[in-house]
Amino acid sequence: QVRLVESGGGSMQAGESLKLTCESSRFTYCMGWFRQLPGREREVVATIGGDPSPTYADTVKGRITVSRDRWKTTLYMELSSLKPEDTAIYYCAASTSVYADEYCTHSDRYDVWGHGTQVTVSS
Repeated sequence: QVRLVESGGGSMQAGESLKLTCESSRFTYCMGWFRQLPGREREVVATIGGDPSPTYADTVKGRITVSRDRWKTTLYMELSSLKPEDTAIYYCAASTSVYADEYCTHSDRYDVWGHGTQVTVSS
């Protein structure tokens, strides 16, 4: 059983940088960050697989960096130049059934989720 625990988040000011960490109880090939904006469905923010180059959503591209540690059990995210529209619950997720990079971008392949962490950005 894979368990994911996010840390970081909280109340931020526009223009600041957000750093989130997700610790997994074991290695999974695909991991990702997702977020749920108020009144909206959950959306993908970034995913990463065996290829160390992550895939980023257009809404955050240019402001985001995602990486994993050498054992690929800790996932990091840094989102800079925060905007009020980045206010959301951020979730870490992992797929226990995918072992190919081409599927790491498929949101429906993620079956393990963290508890989520609230990020609120004030202008």
